[in-house]
Amino acid sequence: MPLTKSLTVLDVFCIATGAMLSGLFVLPGTAFAQVGPAVLLSYAVAAALALTGLFSQAELVSAMPKAGGAYFYVTRSMGSGVGTVYGLITWFSLALKSAYELFFMAALICLLVNWNPALNPFLAAGLCLIFIAINLVGVKEAGKLQVVLVFALFSVLAYFGVIAVNHLEPQNFKPFFTTSPEKIFTTAGYVFISFGGLLKVASVAEEVRNPGKVVPQSMLISLFIIANIYLVVIFLLIASTPAATLSGSAAPLVDAATIYKGQLGYYIFSAATILAIITSANAGVMTASRYPLALARDSMLPDWVAQINTRFSTPHYSVLLTGAVVVAACFVKIDTLVKAASSVLILTYLFSCLAVIILRESRIQNYQPQFKSILYPWLQLLGMVGFLALLYEIGLEAVLTTAVLMVMGFLAYWFFGRKQVRREFALLHLIERITARELTTHSLETELKDIVHERDEVLKDRFDHLIEQCTVIDVDEAVELSDFFTRAATAMTGSLALEADHLKELFLQREKESSTVLSPFLAIPHIVVEGQHHFDVLIARSREGFHFSDDAPRVHTVFMLVGTRDERPFHLTSLAAIAQIVQDPDFEKRWMSAKSPDALRDIVLLGKRQRQK
Repeated sequence: MPLTKSLTVLDVFCIATGAMLSGLFVLPGTAFAQVGPAVLLSYAVAAALALTGLFSQAELVSAMPKAGGAYFYVTRSMGSGVGTVYGLITWFSLALKSAYELFFMAALICLLVNWNPALNPFLAAGLCLIFIAINLVGVKEAGKLQVVLVFALFSVLAYFGVIAVNHLEPQNFKPFFTTSPEKIFTTAGYVFISFGGLLKVASVAEEVRNPGKVVPQSMLISLFIIANIYLVVIFLLIASTPAATLSGSAAPLVDAATIYKGQLGYYIFSAATILAIITSANAGVMTASRYPLALARDSMLPDWVAQINTRFSTPHYSVLLTGAVVVAACFVKIDTLVKAASSVLILTYLFSCLAVIILRESRIQNYQPQFKSILYPWLQLLGMVGFLALLYEIGLEAVLTTAVLMVMGFLAYWFFGRKQVRREFALLHLIERITARELTTHSLETELKDIVHERDEVLKDRFDHLIEQCTVIDVDEAVELSDFFTRAATAMTGSLALEADHLKELFLQREKESSTVLSPFLAIPHIVVEGQHHFDVLIARSREGFHFSDDAPRVHTVFMLVGTRDERPFHLTSLAAIAQIVQDPDFEKRWMSAKSPDALRDIVLLGKRQRQK
C-alpha cells in the first residue's frame, strides 16, 4: 500500500525549517564559548557547506522522491551493502537526536514548574509518546502541527529582534578573533547539525504532492531563510548580551531575554525554546521512521516493518519501532551519540555529492531529475573536500561512535539483508562503462522509470500499454529499406493476422506514394489494413541508418504503425504522441546512446506528452 501524498510546499518548508530552528535556541551559547564573536563565521561556513550538499540532495530527491531519502539514493548508487549501513546509522542518529531534544525539553519544563530533575527521563519518554501518537494518525496532521509551531517561532524571533536592537553594544565584538582559524572551522562542524532539517525533509518526499519540484524549492528556500535568521539572531545576541552571560549558555535566547524583560522574557523565551524543540522532535520522529520503512521495502529488514496502516496511511510499525528507540534512549546518557549525529549528517551530504557524481557519470538513461545541481561536478568535489575536513575536525570520539554504528549496520546487512536480495546499482553501470564488460541488466532502469511515473503521477493510457508490448528492432549496421520492411513485417504479422509478404508490399507501396521520412533522423511509416479492432506499433533503431532513399540514406529512428479503419482515431492519437515525444531537444542524443531495446522503449514511455484519459 503506497503512502498518501498529502504534504504541500508549506508543509515541507515548515518540516525543514522547524527541524533547523531548535539549534538556534540551544547551540549558539556553547559555540560562542569556543570561538567568541567569530562564531558568526562558523555558522556562515556551516551554511555554505550545507548549500553544496543541498544542491546534490535537491537533485537526488527530484529524481527519486522515495521514503528513506538519502538511504534510497545511496543504495541505488552504491549498492545495498553501503545503503543498509548508511540507512541504519542515519535512523539511529535521527532517533537519538530526537531523544536528546526531548530530554532537554523535559529539563526545561521541570525547571519552569520546579519539578524534581530525576523526572526528566520519564517526562521525555511521555513527550515522545505524544509525538508517536501524532505520527501514527497521519503525516498530514503532523505537518499541520509543524506549520503552526514554525510560524509561532517566527513571531517570537521577530519579538526578540525588536527588543534586542535597543540593547546593542558594538564593543561586544571586540576582539572579533579570539582563537585560530582552525578552531572556527572545528566549531562549524559542531554547529553543522543545525542544518539537519534538510536531511529530514528528503525522507518524506514520497508523501509530497508534486515532489520533483516542491521538495527542491522548499529545501532551497528553507536553507536561505534559516541561514539568514541564524546570522541575524546570533549577531543580535552577541551585540546585546554580555559575553559572560552568553558564553556556554544552554539557552542563550532565554538568558538574553531575561536581561531585557526580566521574568516576562524568561517565561516567553523558555516557552519558545520548548516549542522549537517540539518542532525538531516532531520532525525527527516523522522522518526517522521512514528509514526502517525504506529498508524493509528493500528486504533489508523484515517485511512487517514496511506495512502501511489502512486507516491512516502511515507506516505504523516503523513509527512504533522508531518511537521505541527514542523512548529507550531517554533513559541513557547520549551526549556522545548526539555528537555522532553531526558526523552522520556530514556523511549524508558527502554521500549525496558522491551519489550525484556516480549517477551522472554512469549515464543511466532513466535518471531524470527535475532539478539539476549547478556547477557540476566542481560543486560536488568542493563539498566532499569540505565535508571530509569537517569530519576530521569534529573529534575522534564522535567519529568512533559513528564507526561503531556502521559496524552494527554492516552486521545487520551481512546476516540478514545480504541473503534477501541482490540489487543493481549505478556504480556497476559506471564500472561497466569504464571496463566495457557486461555487468548489469535493465532492473535499475526499470525501477527508475517506475519512480518517474509515480513522481509525475502518470496515468498510463492505451499508447503506453501498446509500447510496453510492442516489438523493438535494434541493429548496429546499415539496413536497406526492403530488408528492413521484410523483418518488420515478419514481426508484426502475428498480431495482425496478415501474411508477411503482403504487409511488406503495403509498406513499400505506401513509401512509393509519398515518403514517410519526416527528418534526416526520423521516419514514421503508417498504413491502414483490412479488418477490425487491430492496431500495432513497431519501434526500430539503426546506428548506421536505414536507407529509405538517396535523399534519406541514414534514418536512425523508425516508428511503424499498422491499424484497421475503425482504429483511425487512435491512429491519429498515436501519431500525435510520437510527434510530442520526438520534439524533446535531447531525443536524438538519448536515442543514439540508449544501450538496449528496453532502453529505447523507456525513452518513448518517459517522453513528455499529453496522455489520453
